[in-house]
Amino acid sequence: MKPVKRTNVRIALGKVYYTCSRYLEWYFGNTKFARKREAGSLPYTVFKHQTPLIRQLKDVDLWLQHNKIVNLKIAVERINGITIYPGETFSYWRLIGKPTRKKGYVDGMILSHGTYTTGIGGGLCQLSNLIYWLTLHTPLEVTERHRHSYDVFPDSNRTQPFGSGATCYYNYLDLRIYNPTHQPYQLNVYLTDEHLVGQWNTIDKPLYRYEVYEKEHSIEHEYWGGYVRHNLIYRRVFNLDGELINDEYVTENHAIMMYQPFLESGYSDNI
Repeated sequence: MKPVKRTNVRIALGKVYYTCSRYLEWYFGNTKFARKREAGSLPYTVFKHQTPLIRQLKDVDLWLQHNKIVNLKIAVERINGITIYPGETFSYWRLIGKPTRKKGYVDGMILSHGTYTTGIGGGLCQLSNLIYWLTLHTPLEVTERHRHSYDVFPDSNRTQPFGSGATCYYNYLDLRIYNPTHQPYQLNVYLTDEHLVGQWNTIDKPLYRYEVYEKEHSIEHEYWGGYVRHNLIYRRVFNLDGELINDEYVTENHAIMMYQPFLESGYSDNI
């Protein structure tokens, strides 16, 4: 987990290679992507969650968060109501497309190599984080998710386990969700004055309830001088009678900490 410094040339060439590879896979691959958006909401809500639009972040200018809201509004319009039918795959970036100024996107905060910078469309990770968290509470399968390699901000007021988000970067760090069930699932997302809100809906009453939690959380002082944070994400599955029927491994996280550990206690929502 020691940070690896790469030259600007290598980074640029890597972006070109992975971006082109993803375009080829999008248009010539065998994946059946979700495309249809339903006008109304499907009748049953499977899971709903919201995250605050504005957070107090040390050394981060407030205008970046206001710009993030502008970017989120544009992206939400592209995916609100999208329905994943059986056998289809939801692709975050294929639906949203490349964030550009022409589309109305503005500069927002982007996490990069353990710090933050600004870039067009910055802040869209809050949307991918929310969708990933929602999906962990459904029978849908996450087939592509990328974890944050750096833990940038302390755990102030966190309400979700560390590492329960999904980072995104156009177009090769994608979030993909597959529907292995026999019924459609519809994603509904929108903004209120204070929150980004999302929910999965379907046509039948949900048969299960999910509880996502972490195990084996640890912080290790590495030989090179930094700290690395680890944990495992699991989820418990309950039936309608409240009986535990499964306890499933979901993923694991390893992130280089960019602040001194043990400064704060508790949890904070995703960025």
